[in-house]
Amino acid sequence: MSKNHRSVWAKCLQHIQRELADHTQVFDTWFKPIRPVSLQDDVLTIQVPSPFFYEYLEENYLDLLRSSIREVMGSTGRLEYQFRSREGLDSLQERLNRNIDPEKIKNAFVIPGIKKQQVDPQLNSRYTFKGFVEGDCNRLARNAGVAIANRPGKTAFNPLFIFGDVGLGKTHLAQAIGNSIIEQHKDLSVLYMSTEQFMNETINAIRTHTVDKMLDYYLNLDVLIVDDIQFMDNKSKLQEIFFNIFNRLHQRNKQIVLTSDKAPKDLEGIEERIISRFKWGLSADLTIPDLETRMAICMNKLEEHGVSASTQVVEYICHNVKENVRELEGVLVSLLAQSSLNGRDIDLPLAKKVVLNFIRDIQTEITVEGISNNVGDHFSVSVDSMMSRSRKRQVVVARQMSMYLSKELTKETFKDIGRKFNRDHSTVIHSYKTIENLRDSDQSIKDALETLEQKIKMSVNV
Repeated sequence: MSKNHRSVWAKCLQHIQRELADHTQVFDTWFKPIRPVSLQDDVLTIQVPSPFFYEYLEENYLDLLRSSIREVMGSTGRLEYQFRSREGLDSLQERLNRNIDPEKIKNAFVIPGIKKQQVDPQLNSRYTFKGFVEGDCNRLARNAGVAIANRPGKTAFNPLFIFGDVGLGKTHLAQAIGNSIIEQHKDLSVLYMSTEQFMNETINAIRTHTVDKMLDYYLNLDVLIVDDIQFMDNKSKLQEIFFNIFNRLHQRNKQIVLTSDKAPKDLEGIEERIISRFKWGLSADLTIPDLETRMAICMNKLEEHGVSASTQVVEYICHNVKENVRELEGVLVSLLAQSSLNGRDIDLPLAKKVVLNFIRDIQTEITVEGISNNVGDHFSVSVDSMMSRSRKRQVVVARQMSMYLSKELTKETFKDIGRKFNRDHSTVIHSYKTIENLRDSDQSIKDALETLEQKIKMSVNV
């Protein structure tokens, strides 16, 4: 049966759509815009909107593309890309003919006589200190990481235990440490791995009776970086082997870097003797970045892709995307894709459209501005008065109550709230504590707060 490029790609899309059945937005954004160009022998050529689009597909959906080509065209099928630009059609070829089985996990420790320089560090070269924006939320952890990279195993930060919620940059920072060590100390062997990978290798070693070989491999490392150590919970044999490796590496002044979503003291299902060793060095947390840091991260990410956006656009995005850096990156990726697909600059209307798709409750979100308006109405004080330097009692109470409720009902930091009131964060902290104390001692303040909280929440249907 004869085939043409359109029918082949249509079948590939059917396969991809099945795999992404629960992610229709991903399919619509990244696969619908692709156009088949030609089919010659076993090579299907497709056209994508831009180099950025191609790079994103290669980084995130390579296995999916490869499996779709193999299903439709067989094992000899290959894929080539073209991308279109405003100047015309430029060719960009990338073949998917690498015979790699993504399901196969290689265990380096089973290779006899392995040398240090042969260790695959398993690091992503994109994760560097240069790309890790410093702020109050991560300064301690970043500075400790830089010190370790300069002198691995020779600082007081051993182990370095980095902890924080999802999407705040733990993996980026841990890998940046590893990449910097490799750059500065080419003779050192560095290994980065997830706890899941360590568990898989341990299970395989136990099954094949090669635990001794596994231990020999790890004990020859100079730097061991383990991500998401919390997943070691309630796995006694895994903890026993890791405890052995940790002790012996630490005794030899080898550097250990660990990440977790919880502080050592809050870890559950992990033996106390292991937790005590996590506390030997430095525990440094990563917190939600403030608005200025989020804006710096956003501008840095845009610069990486060779595009720019106005301060107004960046501030809008960062004001509405607050939870973590990963969510912010997701918005930026979608923004870049929309800009590329539509051939338009990144402006405020486009940013609003993209952000709204990601965060559908923006229009009903409790904001500092909304709180200030409600408090002002309650006390018959204008918002401008609250923003001024007025020391009139009614204005001061309204201002302090607005700051208190902003901290209680939004995810803004003290610094972000102060910025909106033209004050520093220490003033906001003082106001918060003042109202907190009055709430317990002044019935009128307590009643006002309860009334305002109810009114503010009802106004946004929370």
